[in-house]
Amino acid sequence: MSKITLKNILAKKKRGAKITVLTAYDYPFASIFDRAGVDIILVGDSLSNVVLGLSSTREVNMDEMIHHARAVRRGVQRAFLIGDMPFDAYQKNPSLAVKNAKRFMKEAGCDAV
Repeated sequence: MSKITLKNILAKKKRGAKITVLTAYDYPFASIFDRAGVDIILVGDSLSNVVLGLSSTREVNMDEMIHHARAVRRGVQRAFLIGDMPFDAYQKNPSLAVKNAKRFMKEAGCDAV
């Protein structure tokens, strides 16, 4: 199968086709989801609670999100990969938001943020 792009996703939406989205935090699950044909894989800030054992999604930081997004990217060959910006990564000002979005794309290989 070829790489899923935003154009592919929009075309599915326009046709009324189902779009599958799952959250992954590591290489093994990302690889399984990708091979199963999931359209979009999200590295969510729920990483904070689900993987890191923190009490709130507000506690995960950019470095932790990038670390896990990089691991997920290694497991993804075709799915569209989205990185979820953690709390305080974008609220302070637009330039910080752009800087952190670029980190997701450059350092972790995300397709969208």
